[in-house]
Amino acid sequence: MSNRLQRPELESDTEQEVKEPPQYKVVLHNDDYTTMEFVVQVLKNVFRKSEGEAIQIMLSVHRNGSGVCGVYTFEVAETKVAQVHKMAKEEGYPLKCTMEEV
Repeated sequence: MSNRLQRPELESDTEQEVKEPPQYKVVLHNDDYTTMEFVVQVLKNVFRKSEGEAIQIMLSVHRNGSGVCGVYTFEVAETKVAQVHKMAKEEGYPLKCTMEEV
């Protein structure tokens, strides 16, 4: 006979399913004042887009009224929106940036 203590087995119904955190898309909105060059600069600096990617997103904003910059967790998306608004305010542009749950 063994004197070792036996560990109780974990029952499968007590295991919790791990959920991915909700994702949010960050969207830039077109206006009549913010320059295309500034939008490209924002996309490169805040969202780390290449020149080509930044131009494509900027053209989407210009032609369609808005463009998606990326998809992030809530905290990251919130920070990026704040960074865009700070940069725009410092340069005197009314650039609007929002986040929407995916």
